[in-house]
Amino acid sequence: MQIYKELNIGTAKPTAAQMGGIRHHMIDVSPISEPFCVAAYAKMAGECAQDIASRGKNVIVCGGTGLYIDHFLGSTKFTQCENDPAYRNELNELPSGRLHAMLEAVDEKSASLIHRNNKKRIVRALEIFKITGKTKSEQDESSKAGEPAYDFVKIGLDYLGRELLYENIDRRTDQMIEAGLVEEARKLYESGAEASVRRVGAIGYAELFDFFAGTRGFGEAIEKIKQHTRNYAKRQLTWFRKDPRAIWLEPDGGCVKKILGIIS
Repeated sequence: MQIYKELNIGTAKPTAAQMGGIRHHMIDVSPISEPFCVAAYAKMAGECAQDIASRGKNVIVCGGTGLYIDHFLGSTKFTQCENDPAYRNELNELPSGRLHAMLEAVDEKSASLIHRNNKKRIVRALEIFKITGKTKSEQDESSKAGEPAYDFVKIGLDYLGRELLYENIDRRTDQMIEAGLVEEARKLYESGAEASVRRVGAIGYAELFDFFAGTRGFGEAIEKIKQHTRNYAKRQLTWFRKDPRAIWLEPDGGCVKKILGIIS
């Protein structure tokens, strides 16, 4: 989500001070109005990695979007960004529940894996089926590759107690509100970017859009942000735990030293 120029506070985009003089890549590279797919990400990330490695530096991929990371590493292959904008716009006019039922009718496996409220992924799955004649689950199966494209170490951060993770998520949400997330979301809402922001599925914005529209209260909107973030964190852990190569560490005071020991 940090690739989008307009999404800052809600994506925890690092500030210049947080970057500490270290160059960060693929931040602010696309307007929210332009679709940015897995294949485009993998291509751009590959170009960045080659540039970094050519200067004798280590490449650090930081983030939690497992699908994108796996495509970049070459664990899976995704060849192109085929899309049908007209069909996508048509689908986006329909409620999520109806879209999920449509997906279930043609691709039961994908429907079982995609939450009925995740409109972006449902629409994409239906779009894939319309364009290719194959279901998303069939595409995913055929996209599996053999050897990865890079020699890499995958390190995952996880708390021994899930309660602490959730407490930190709630605290981080409160900090984002204090930092101006409401004002950032309102600016996007009033500029007419609501549809684009909802399309990419960035947590923290759609919930506030509902508050601006008067369909939910402010307190409820904040609680929904926290709940959706906790749900996302749970899905992240589920995804990464399927990779037996991942090394899991608790994010405590000695975590950085342990990581340096692993990659040295």
